[in-house]
Amino acid sequence: MSPRRLIGPAERPLFVERDVPPSRMFAVVASLALLLAVAAVTVCTLVLISHETHRRAALRDVEVLSDVQSFMTVFTSPDPFHANDYVDNVMAHATGDFAKEYWEQANKILVAIARSEPTTGTVVGVGIQRWNDDGSANVLVAVENSGKSADGEQDVSVASRWLLTAQREGDQWKISHLNQVL
Repeated sequence: MSPRRLIGPAERPLFVERDVPPSRMFAVVASLALLLAVAAVTVCTLVLISHETHRRAALRDVEVLSDVQSFMTVFTSPDPFHANDYVDNVMAHATGDFAKEYWEQANKILVAIARSEPTTGTVVGVGIQRWNDDGSANVLVAVENSGKSADGEQDVSVASRWLLTAQREGDQWKISHLNQVL
């Protein structure tokens, strides 16, 4: 026997075509998938913007701290044999009130450096205290100065802390205020 059966013209067919009402389920699922995709793209965009903002702030912090550390190493390492170069180098990194005050005292500073012993300043720690509204940064720096005593027999080491304001001029950060913290 064959599993097939012939249907005669008077018999009713086994499978009848019926009109199926259109299903709304596909439209609902497609809409939800579209909304989910838009939400995912929006979240990814917001995360990317946040990440880029934090990355730029971190790069700016590193740039300021690097320039301040370099300046403070030079500033706290006077060499009596190169006093004029020392003053010129400090003035190249000064701006605002600090530049004005330093320029007014330049001759006194030159004489004091020429009479002193060579010392080496080492930045022990540096950190941003806060960012100001004008784009400048207040930076706290800990420095250790080491050198020989006046008689040349003893090693002398002195620690100091400095609070300075770094301001961007062109592509360089310059020091506009410099105060020693006691």
